[in-house]
Formats: sequence, structure tokens, C-alpha cells
Amino acid sequence: MPLEGLAAPSLRHNVPHSTSSAGHCPALKDQSRPDRGHCHGADSTIVAGMTVAIRLAGETDLPVLRRIEVAAGKAFAEIGMDEVAGDEGLPEEQLRAYQQDGRAWVATDAADHPAAYVLADVVDGNAHIEQVSVDPDHAHQRIGQALIDQVGRWARERGHPALTLTTFVEVAWNLPYYERLGFRRLTTAEVTPGLRTIRDHEASLGLDRWPRCCMLRAL
Repeated sequence: MPLEGLAAPSLRHNVPHSTSSAGHCPALKDQSRPDRGHCHGADSTIVAGMTVAIRLAGETDLPVLRRIEVAAGKAFAEIGMDEVAGDEGLPEEQLRAYQQDGRAWVATDAADHPAAYVLADVVDGNAHIEQVSVDPDHAHQRIGQALIDQVGRWARERGHPALTLTTFVEVAWNLPYYERLGFRRLTTAEVTPGLRTIRDHEASLGLDRWPRCCMLRAL
């Protein structure tokens, strides 16, 4: 099945240090703003006993999403992955394509400012998580998990049987984190043509300097 809306990938999957089981920040609550599309395709969800507002991203959110990705990516410098940490992230025009197609969601704080976001593609019939980034000021609150679950709900509504993603194997907030969320590493034989295309492109960007893999979570 062809890739739908596939962007040039960012150099990272960012859920830095979001593996804590600490309670969710009480500031993350439902503060809907219709001009940003909160009521159009997403709802509040409960994370660690608190209500988190997850809504579709709006046009005015796009510059903030870039800043979140850059800030979240700085954690890679702490483990010697300076090239990844220095990546500028997806250009605003690519973020806009996700936003306009209803495949970009944000988790917001009490003032409806994005604290994290997720982007989704459709690859070989599955919903593919292109990017997850959490602002470091909102880490340890399971926001990344809530956003991934939102993509799962979106995928089930459209009949997609699974979520997929590509990620770094040896980064604590990448493969081990996703395993805790129910993803499993795909074998070489299980990697579908679309995922292989993504991995080939990642390799062309130099990302295979560090081990990477494809993962899947059945819905």
C-alpha cells in the first residue's frame, strides 16, 4: 500500500525522559478553543488520574511545534548524539501538511498552549507515528503515551490494524520506552515495503550510525 502524506523524517523520535510513572501535571486539563480545532477530531483523555486536553493542531500552533521538537531533541546531546540533537526538525510547511490533513495532535496546558505533539502517517495500511515530541518542561507526565493512544483511537476508527514507528534501539526513551507501551520490534522479514522505504531514507540521512529498528503495536 502506498505511503500517504509521508514526510522527510525528522532525525529523532522525541519522548525524552518520559518513562516515569509519576502523576500527571494537573495543569493539563480541558481548555478547548474552537479556533484551534479542539472539538474537531480529538477529546480529553485521562492520564494518571488527570484530564489531558488533546486536540488537533491549529495553524497558529505550528511554530510552537518546531520549538518543542528542538527543545526535546537537546536530550540527545547528553548521550553523545550531537548531530541528532542539532537537527532543526520538520519544516513548518511539512508540519502544515499534517495539520491541514488532520494528522497532527497537541496536548495542551491550562492556557491551551501545546506541551507536546504527535504526527501520524499511513504506511502499508497501518497508522505510522512519524514524530512524538514532549516539551522538557512537561516530561515525566505520560503525555507522550497519551498522544500515542490518541493516534491509536484515530487508527481504529479508520480500520487500521496497528501502529508502527521507527526508532533508535539504544536510546532509553526510544525502543525501551515504546516496548513499555506495548510495541514490539519487527524482524527483518516483518518489515513492510513502506517501512523499508522509510528506513532506507533514514539511512541516507546518516541515522544508521546508531542502531535503529521498526516497531509495531497491534490495535
